[in-house]
Amino acid sequence: MRSFEPKMKKYWFDILIYGLSLGLLLTAIQFFQYKLVFLHGAFDWYAAVIAIVFCTLGIWAGYQLTQKKKASAGAQPADAFEVSSEAVEKLGITPRELEVLQLIANGHSNQEIAQLLFVSLNTVKTHISNVLSKLNAQRRTQAIQRAKDEGLLP
Repeated sequence: MRSFEPKMKKYWFDILIYGLSLGLLLTAIQFFQYKLVFLHGAFDWYAAVIAIVFCTLGIWAGYQLTQKKKASAGAQPADAFEVSSEAVEKLGITPRELEVLQLIANGHSNQEIAQLLFVSLNTVKTHISNVLSKLNAQRRTQAIQRAKDEGLLP
């Protein structure tokens, strides 16, 4: 919950403006609903105008929010992660097995790993079996967690 608070403080003014705008728009809708729909019977035109207003507001709000995300993403440098050479030596993990482990952590399937590394599916299965054995893991998720604990993955 703590990580959510700074983001909320950052955008409180935008949220307040959007909320007030939406409230005013809903008040205008209620006012014109009685006037247009009940007095003149122009529901189709009324619905089209409301759809256009909300569509435009949604596109504008989405554009504003994505521009802020792009600006903040470009401003922060990525932390460089170095694999623990002590852990690699201690566990006896080869560079290729480490590469396979990183691809597993990125969520790739065995077939995708085989295609990315230009090896056969059986070779990938062998590497994964070796990694699981060396990390004393039963499943891929356990291997990822243990690799993070050992300093092999960020």
